Amino acid sequence: MVSFKTPNGEDMIVLSKSDYEALLDRAELTEDLAAVDSYRRKLEAGEEEAIPEEFANRLIDGENPIRVYRDLRGLSARELAEKTGISAAFLSEIENGKKDGGVSTLKKIAQVLGVTVDDLIDDD
Repeated sequence: MVSFKTPNGEDMIVLSKSDYEALLDRAELTEDLAAVDSYRRKLEAGEEEAIPEEFANRLIDGENPIRVYRDLRGLSARELAEKTGISAAFLSEIENGKKDGGVSTLKKIAQVLGVTVDDLIDDD
């Protein structure tokens, strides 16, 4: 490390590339730790939910989010359909990707499952 002053009096430091990369790694680690701490605080406050790995993997693998959250909540398709006021056949079509369900239906499903509508929208 070399330090010097510029002609206008600004303090400057020159680092080796390896020192610079180590500094970046440390900054990234600090940000990651802050994000983990924030998540833990939200989890303890009930503002976040820890999803078991099995269900997270199903979402990552592209399985229909409604089906995954329904299973996570321990609801049968018939129970979810009854609680949302739709037919089990219609719910099946939504879960199988044959119908999109519409905004009002997705809102009802999200409310029963305790998630947001965004959680139910398959990004693919």
